[in-house]
Amino acid sequence: MRSAAVPFALLLMLAGTPAWADEAYVEVTGGVNWNDEETDAITGVALGYDVDLNETFFVGVEGTAEKLLTDGTRVAWGIGGRAGAEVLPRSKVFVGLNWQSKDCRDCGNAVGLGTGWEQNLTEKLYAKVEFKHLFVGNGEPNANVGILGLGVMF
Repeated sequence: MRSAAVPFALLLMLAGTPAWADEAYVEVTGGVNWNDEETDAITGVALGYDVDLNETFFVGVEGTAEKLLTDGTRVAWGIGGRAGAEVLPRSKVFVGLNWQSKDCRDCGNAVGLGTGWEQNLTEKLYAKVEFKHLFVGNGEPNANVGILGLGVMF
Protein backbone atom coordinates (compact mmCIF):
# COMPACT_ATOMS: atom_id res chain seq x y z
CA MET A 1 0.00 0.00 0.00
CA ARG A 2 2.82 2.40 0.83
CA SER A 3 4.23 2.13 -2.68
CA ALA A 4 0.88 3.19 -4.16
CA ALA A 5 0.31 6.06 -1.72
CA VAL A 6 3.70 7.73 -2.10
CA PRO A 7 3.39 8.55 -5.84
CA PHE A 8 -0.10 10.01 -5.32
CA ALA A 9 1.09 12.21 -2.46
CA LEU A 10 4.15 13.37 -4.41
CA LEU A 11 2.06 14.14 -7.48
CA LEU A 12 -0.37 16.18 -5.41
CA MET A 13 2.45 18.13 -3.76
CA LEU A 14 4.18 18.83 -7.10
CA ALA A 15 0.96 19.83 -8.82
CA GLY A 16 -0.06 22.22 -6.08
CA THR A 17 -3.60 23.40 -5.56
CA PRO A 18 -5.50 24.08 -8.78
CA ALA A 19 -6.87 27.59 -9.16
CA TRP A 20 -10.47 26.35 -8.88
CA ALA A 21 -9.87 24.36 -5.69
CA ASP A 22 -10.05 26.08 -2.34
CA GLU A 23 -8.27 23.28 -0.49
CA ALA A 24 -6.41 20.10 -1.38
CA TYR A 25 -5.40 17.59 1.27
CA VAL A 26 -3.48 14.39 1.92
CA GLU A 27 -4.04 12.35 5.07
CA VAL A 28 -2.98 9.11 6.72
CA THR A 29 -5.59 7.15 8.62
CA GLY A 30 -5.84 4.30 11.07
CA GLY A 31 -8.63 2.69 12.99
CA VAL A 32 -10.82 -0.34 13.36
CA ASN A 33 -13.19 -2.23 11.04
CA TRP A 34 -15.86 -4.47 12.56
CA ASN A 35 -18.91 -6.52 11.63
CA ASP A 36 -20.92 -9.33 13.23
CA GLU A 37 -18.10 -11.82 12.59
CA GLU A 38 -14.79 -10.09 13.37
CA THR A 39 -12.89 -6.92 14.27
CA ASP A 40 -9.68 -5.88 12.51
CA ALA A 41 -7.31 -2.92 12.48
CA ILE A 42 -7.30 -0.80 9.32
CA THR A 43 -4.91 1.78 7.88
CA GLY A 44 -4.97 3.95 4.79
CA VAL A 45 -4.45 7.20 2.95
CA ALA A 46 -6.84 9.74 1.46
CA LEU A 47 -6.36 12.45 -1.16
CA GLY A 48 -8.97 15.07 -1.89
CA TYR A 49 -10.14 18.52 -2.87
CA ASP A 50 -12.72 20.62 -1.06
CA VAL A 51 -14.37 23.60 -2.74
CA ASP A 52 -16.04 26.32 -0.69
CA LEU A 53 -19.64 27.06 -1.69
CA ASN A 54 -19.72 30.09 0.62
CA GLU A 55 -18.14 31.05 3.96
CA THR A 56 -19.76 28.09 5.76
CA PHE A 57 -20.47 25.21 3.35
CA PHE A 58 -18.19 23.09 1.17
CA VAL A 59 -18.27 20.07 -1.16
CA GLY A 60 -15.40 17.84 -2.16
CA VAL A 61 -14.13 14.71 -3.86
CA GLU A 62 -11.89 12.13 -2.24
CA GLY A 63 -9.87 9.09 -3.26
CA THR A 64 -8.89 6.50 -0.67
CA ALA A 65 -6.71 3.43 -0.29
CA GLU A 66 -7.46 1.31 2.80
CA LYS A 67 -6.00 -1.98 3.98
CA LEU A 68 -7.23 -4.33 6.69
CA LEU A 69 -4.20 -5.38 8.74
CA THR A 70 -4.96 -9.08 8.45
CA ASP A 71 -3.76 -11.88 6.18
CA GLY A 72 -5.63 -12.55 2.96
CA THR A 73 -6.74 -8.98 2.31
CA ARG A 74 -5.63 -6.44 -0.24
CA VAL A 75 -5.89 -2.68 -0.65
CA ALA A 76 -9.44 -1.44 -1.20
CA TRP A 77 -9.42 1.57 -3.55
CA GLY A 78 -12.21 4.09 -3.18
CA ILE A 79 -13.67 7.20 -4.76
CA GLY A 80 -16.40 9.41 -3.41
CA GLY A 81 -17.65 12.79 -2.39
CA ARG A 82 -18.39 14.72 0.74
CA ALA A 83 -20.28 17.82 1.83
CA GLY A 84 -20.08 19.72 5.07
CA ALA A 85 -19.92 22.93 7.00
CA GLU A 86 -17.52 24.89 9.16
CA VAL A 87 -19.45 24.83 12.43
CA LEU A 88 -16.82 26.43 14.67
CA PRO A 89 -13.70 28.37 13.78
CA ARG A 90 -11.15 25.86 12.41
CA SER A 91 -13.66 22.94 12.70
CA LYS A 92 -15.64 21.10 10.01
CA VAL A 93 -18.37 18.48 10.11
CA PHE A 94 -19.10 16.45 6.99
CA VAL A 95 -21.06 13.57 5.49
CA GLY A 96 -19.64 11.41 2.75
CA LEU A 97 -20.60 8.73 0.27
CA ASN A 98 -18.05 6.54 -1.50
CA TRP A 99 -17.59 3.36 -3.51
CA GLN A 100 -14.67 1.06 -2.79
CA SER A 101 -13.25 -2.00 -4.47
CA LYS A 102 -13.26 -5.38 -2.79
CA ASP A 103 -10.53 -6.07 -0.23
CA CYS A 104 -10.15 -9.80 -0.96
CA ARG A 105 -10.49 -12.05 -3.99
CA ASP A 106 -13.94 -13.42 -3.06
CA CYS A 107 -15.28 -10.28 -1.33
CA GLY A 108 -17.81 -7.85 -2.71
CA ASN A 109 -17.42 -4.17 -3.50
CA ALA A 110 -18.81 -1.79 -0.90
CA VAL A 111 -20.60 1.53 -0.70
CA GLY A 112 -19.71 3.60 2.36
CA LEU A 113 -21.90 6.20 4.04
CA GLY A 114 -20.22 8.19 6.78
CA THR A 115 -19.84 11.29 8.85
CA GLY A 116 -16.91 12.98 10.54
CA TRP A 117 -15.27 15.93 12.26
CA GLU A 118 -12.06 17.71 11.26
CA GLN A 119 -10.18 20.05 13.57
CA ASN A 120 -7.37 22.28 12.31
CA LEU A 121 -4.32 21.97 14.56
CA THR A 122 -2.32 24.60 12.66
CA GLU A 123 -2.88 26.53 9.44
CA LYS A 124 -1.97 23.45 7.34
CA LEU A 125 -2.27 20.43 9.72
CA TYR A 126 -5.54 18.85 10.86
CA ALA A 127 -6.87 15.86 12.79
CA LYS A 128 -9.98 13.92 11.84
CA VAL A 129 -12.36 11.41 13.39
CA GLU A 130 -14.76 9.59 11.05
CA PHE A 131 -17.34 6.79 11.14
CA LYS A 132 -18.39 4.89 7.99
CA HIS A 133 -20.98 2.17 7.53
CA LEU A 134 -20.07 -0.10 4.62
CA PHE A 135 -22.85 -1.74 2.63
CA VAL A 136 -20.97 -4.78 1.30
CA GLY A 137 -22.12 -6.78 -1.72
CA ASN A 138 -21.75 -10.47 -2.59
CA GLY A 139 -23.82 -11.70 0.39
CA GLU A 140 -21.26 -10.57 2.96
CA PRO A 141 -22.14 -8.85 6.23
CA ASN A 142 -22.09 -5.06 6.26
CA ALA A 143 -19.25 -3.49 8.21
CA ASN A 144 -18.47 -0.40 10.28
CA VAL A 145 -15.24 1.58 10.25
CA GLY A 146 -13.98 4.00 12.91
CA ILE A 147 -11.08 6.14 11.67
CA LEU A 148 -8.64 8.65 13.13
CA GLY A 149 -6.69 10.70 10.61
CA LEU A 150 -3.90 13.23 10.42
CA GLY A 151 -3.69 15.39 7.31
CA VAL A 152 -1.97 18.25 5.57
CA MET A 153 -3.85 20.90 3.53
CA PHE A 154 -2.40 22.66 0.47
